[in-house]
Amino acid sequence: MRIGISGGGNTTERVIEQATEAESDGFTSLWYAGGTGGDPLVLMALAGRSTKSIELGTSVLQTYTCHPVLQANRVKAVASAMGRPMTLGIGPSHQMVIERLGLSYEGVGQHVEDYIETLTGLLGDEIPVLVAALGPRLLRVAGQYARGTILWMANAQAVESHVAPRISAAAEKAGRPAPRIVAGLPVAVHDDVDAARAAAGEQFSAYGTLPNYQRILSHGGVTSPAEAALVGDEDAVTEQVEALFAAGATDVWAAPFPVGEDRSGSRRRTRALLAQLAAS
Repeated sequence: MRIGISGGGNTTERVIEQATEAESDGFTSLWYAGGTGGDPLVLMALAGRSTKSIELGTSVLQTYTCHPVLQANRVKAVASAMGRPMTLGIGPSHQMVIERLGLSYEGVGQHVEDYIETLTGLLGDEIPVLVAALGPRLLRVAGQYARGTILWMANAQAVESHVAPRISAAAEKAGRPAPRIVAGLPVAVHDDVDAARAAAGEQFSAYGTLPNYQRILSHGGVTSPAEAALVGDEDAVTEQVEALFAAGATDVWAAPFPVGEDRSGSRRRTRALLAQLAAS
């Protein structure tokens, strides 16, 4: 299974250590959030120099805050430093976030379409681009211009009923290969499902307040990030991960989160299962 995990670290040394551990453990990818370390591209360049083959990608960089020409030059520089391509996950972020920066979110769909068309033209086939596409228009853009989509909070039902049909149809119409669908969700292996969902609710509740995520949660038949999280014992989480692939996901991006007082032990248990699944 193509399973990746969230990347990052509090220090340069930890960033490098985490990347080498993830590669050694058989994970296929590491995904760096847009605000990680101030600029995830810096961390990725460091991690890429210390690894050989693990995919390093962003999840995601904002479109509004960086001109596509500058964005293309930045990621090309990182790929050159790494000695291999990186994967650029990119998206418009959210209205409240962008307007807080003093920018207009009006016409976001056209903005992203123009941005992605320009960006992919500049990058060509050098750098895979994934669009953070949750709605119909951006799923069409992702299928038409990019290599696929990188999701967050889309469960198996949302992938199967909403994401996969739209992006696949757009890619086919544009004469492009079948798109990647990278499904990102919080994951915790824990015997007490209620406790795990409560922990997910505490740690990821902010996502449930944003309209873009509210809509994708609705497509999945749930109302909160706590309900979307993959939780349960080893067998239950394995079943939920397998359901994502059966629904059309090509990759799973797991964001392990701790449950209970033994936070380190909780993360180790979750990571151990994910590594086992990545090797299968």
